[in-house]
Amino acid sequence: MLKCDLHLHSFHSPDCNMSLDTIIRTCLRRGINCIALTDHNKISNALALQRLAPFPVIAGEEVKTTEGEIIGLFLTDEIPRGMSPGATVEAIRRQGGVVYIPHPFDRVRRSVLRTEALLEIVGEVDVIETYNSRISFPADVATAVRFADKYGKLKGAGSDSHVWWELGNSHVEMPEFEGGSEEFLQSLAQGKIHGKLTNPVAHFASTLTKWRKKYLKR
Repeated sequence: MLKCDLHLHSFHSPDCNMSLDTIIRTCLRRGINCIALTDHNKISNALALQRLAPFPVIAGEEVKTTEGEIIGLFLTDEIPRGMSPGATVEAIRRQGGVVYIPHPFDRVRRSVLRTEALLEIVGEVDVIETYNSRISFPADVATAVRFADKYGKLKGAGSDSHVWWELGNSHVEMPEFEGGSEEFLQSLAQGKIHGKLTNPVAHFASTLTKWRKKYLKR
């Protein structure tokens, strides 16, 4: 069985400093044997990690659209930020990728995809992230679960880790799969969600990292 964390970041995200080596070592120590690296608007580290890691790595990207964030999984090329949700979904589909909606209904996060926009593209959505360890209110998990059930969508989970000790806090236990996106979706359909909330200190750590990087650039 795989323990798959479907949403995490590396140093290519502005609010994260995790190296690829740190990600590999932490996964091995914690028994996470499949991940999706989903940096903000970047894919190069995910492609690099695929070559380095001794376990399956799904190349993903957390794309900032005009209406909030959408994750593409099983990508081969970077998707530009700033497009509409519909255009972003089309770009993911052209690569044979999976459309994954991160942290929906999180009432605190400003980057969440607006509900109106989600409803407009719901027919093209493959996976709803029903557990994200960085949410602030557990009730938002229940809302995501109800939405996924209502629209018949697969359920995903990710730690959304920006600091090493968050990695694996949320994951999906699922059968091993061979091949690409279709086999992944078939396996995910048999998956079981495991999740726990991250200590809020992690938010402070990633915010500090973001400001430090911004300051050093100047």
